[in-house]
Amino acid sequence: MSTLPIRSMTGFGSAEAVAGSSRVRIEIRTVNHRYLKVQSHLPAGLEALQPAFERWIRSEVARGHVSLTLSLEPADTEGDWTVPVQMDRARAYRDALRRLQDQLGLGGSVDVALLAGFRDIFQPTEREPVPDALSEEDVEPVLRAALTRLGAMRVEEGQRLASDLESRLGAMEDQLVRIRDAAPRRLLAERDRLRERIQELLGADIPVDEERIAREVAHLADRWDIHEELVRLSSHIQMFRETLESGAADGVGKRFGFIAQEMLREVNTIGSKANDAEIAARVVTLKEEVERLREQLENVE
Repeated sequence: MSTLPIRSMTGFGSAEAVAGSSRVRIEIRTVNHRYLKVQSHLPAGLEALQPAFERWIRSEVARGHVSLTLSLEPADTEGDWTVPVQMDRARAYRDALRRLQDQLGLGGSVDVALLAGFRDIFQPTEREPVPDALSEEDVEPVLRAALTRLGAMRVEEGQRLASDLESRLGAMEDQLVRIRDAAPRRLLAERDRLRERIQELLGADIPVDEERIAREVAHLADRWDIHEELVRLSSHIQMFRETLESGAADGVGKRFGFIAQEMLREVNTIGSKANDAEIAARVVTLKEEVERLREQLENVE
């Protein structure tokens, strides 16, 4: 049997590469969602790539809310840069400062350091990449690399989830063992209680009809029987564990959700037939463990 690790729906992956005159950076973030929802944030002019992005993402991600952001910057960030200076504006600032000195009798000098504080004198221009030059072939390798890193993070987080889920299954199995041990004792206790009650009513001189008590206990045993529920719950736990160990290429979150629902159904039935304080307390513990399973499953793909 092939084994595929379960994956969390929470993850992040990024990659960048040079394509033509641009450096392309792609970031992908995923969070839990009932279905697969892809949202792309692309620079103006690259909207035509959105269907391709969604197609590639769907080939790797089965479920979750996926947010993709593509950003561009010039590939060549080295070389000489020129910063245009607004000379007329600089002279106006210089002349205005000198007039302040003359009219207010202020000291100091009007120098370059002072004028540099007026940022509107300088107007640097950025070299914008040309998004129209990018094609699917340019961006696909970058997206694939980001998806690979995203997948690795989701698998790593999935392993932590799997460890926690396994501990929940172990705790449930421990409660099942204790319930199996307690189930026969409640019938014996009920038999003794009936005998004592009937003896009190009849008095010490009249013998108790043991056959009648046996029939009553047999009737109770049929009403309180939880053997089938225990077997089915054990089967669900085993099915959950097998799914946890084998995984599936298209995700297992929905399958886990179905199994957990069936688990809770059996636990509730056991609780309705408990008629015993110890079993009732262990049913409460089982319900808590199933709820913790379901909470963790919210983030399993």
